[in-house]
Amino acid sequence: MEKNDPRLLPLLRDQLIKNLKYYFYTGGMPEAVLTFSREKNFEKVRTVQKRIIADYEDDFSKHINLALGEKVQRLWNSIPAQLSREKKKFVYNDVKPGGKGRDFKSSLFWLSRCGLIYEVYRVSLPHYPLASYVEPDHFKLYMLDLGLLSAMCGLDISAFLEPDPAVFDHFRGALTEQYVLQELKALDDMPVFYWSREGSARAEVDFIIQQRNMVIPLEVKAERNLRAKSLKIFLDTYKPKTAIRSSLADFNRDGPLVDLPLYAVSRLQNLLDL
Repeated sequence: MEKNDPRLLPLLRDQLIKNLKYYFYTGGMPEAVLTFSREKNFEKVRTVQKRIIADYEDDFSKHINLALGEKVQRLWNSIPAQLSREKKKFVYNDVKPGGKGRDFKSSLFWLSRCGLIYEVYRVSLPHYPLASYVEPDHFKLYMLDLGLLSAMCGLDISAFLEPDPAVFDHFRGALTEQYVLQELKALDDMPVFYWSREGSARAEVDFIIQQRNMVIPLEVKAERNLRAKSLKIFLDTYKPKTAIRSSLADFNRDGPLVDLPLYAVSRLQNLLDL
């Protein structure tokens, strides 16, 4: 086997999963990572994260007027709850009862331009080029950092370190999706969208990515559970050359379907070239 052969990953599985759980808590903000690497103290990491969040929220009032700042704060605060829902399409009514897009359009723009959130838009048809099929009124919002999302949710490190971590069950994969989204964005800011179908045969694939001229569905699973009904519907309907299912299961390739361990998402481009 070659050094970069993904079949070698199971040899390091336990340590990689442990490091992944740490990352779900610490995230990637430089000061939080530095604090953890130096002191291995989770409470101090959380203190750093809370201060970073407070600094961002102070900026909401320092750099914009009071009325817009209040809307920005509401939208920002709503993101963890929005991500916890099974159907993660952003809903303005969850920001404020009766809220409409026109009420929060400027707030969304401000947070996005400041780099504090990621917008992932739905595509009506998963065809190349994906940007041509974007539906601008249907999108999901993610935060800039996994650790900050964890801090805003008040998650304790024990939730991540238990043998069967409850966080993976009860937060409905929100942290896992946030993590995968960040990894994808780090790959030369790869274009990322999502696909869903309404009606009686409702289905949703977490992410749709574009690799050169290929359109690739990517379904995210928080554990080793490989059941992915929506991904199967997508495969049967559109027959992509490659589809990815990312979970805690080992790497495997079965026809067009690639099982990619969560801890190896950053190597996605290399694995697809094998």
